[in-house]
Amino acid sequence: MKYLGLVVLWALSVNIYAGESQIESLYKANNVYGSILIESADGKQRYQYNVNNKESFIPASTFKIPNTLIILEEGLVKDPTEVIAWDGIEREYSPWNKDQTLKTAFQYSCVWCYQRYAKIVGDTKYHEYLRSFNYGNQLTGCEITRFWLDGDLRVSVKDQISFLRKVYDDTLPVKQQHIKTLKDIMLSENDGKIKIWSKTGWSGKDGWYVGYLVYNEQTWFFANHIEINQRSDLALRKKLTMDVFKALKIVQQ
Repeated sequence: MKYLGLVVLWALSVNIYAGESQIESLYKANNVYGSILIESADGKQRYQYNVNNKESFIPASTFKIPNTLIILEEGLVKDPTEVIAWDGIEREYSPWNKDQTLKTAFQYSCVWCYQRYAKIVGDTKYHEYLRSFNYGNQLTGCEITRFWLDGDLRVSVKDQISFLRKVYDDTLPVKQQHIKTLKDIMLSENDGKIKIWSKTGWSGKDGWYVGYLVYNEQTWFFANHIEINQRSDLALRKKLTMDVFKALKIVQQ
């Protein structure tokens, strides 16, 4: 029995190594520097590439996941369909130049929407939430409307998945109805075969695609961070992630 256990562990390690080799090939083929972590919901399977737990990054718009919960918990938005009035300022990204709801603000990564609420939440409250969520390094910085974009807040790929697990398991210290609302907002794909709850992020060189998916009744968490050198790299955040899932045969072609 002892030797059988060793054989099973050896087989698992070989499979994981083979998987990581496949992931490395995908990143190199796309000329991308980055890191990815994928974990099964039961924690029994884990794949990673180039992950350094001491390395952390600006969360950019992936912070809209906890930020949405904070806005709801603070009662700043009562309903996800509630209108967030546009301030009339023309911005480079045209989908931002109109009234929003919390759902569209999340989907379009509407910076001005979340900045408006950040001013109301304030530094003290944000620190309380970051501590209670155990989110990243729990720092903000001198500008409360930009700390997740170019301030002091940092997260690792492991931090991202740790937080996503709390969202998935409904174990965060907020009302469950707010977690349900967040999940409704996060649902980005549902074609009958696969369901994905996700968020992209981008600030400077930091590009993210994080979330969890369900395929064949199995749930997988993922966090992909890549360096963005040009705008065309942005599409690789999601593409590489899904290519990895297919290469690992977690998701069928």
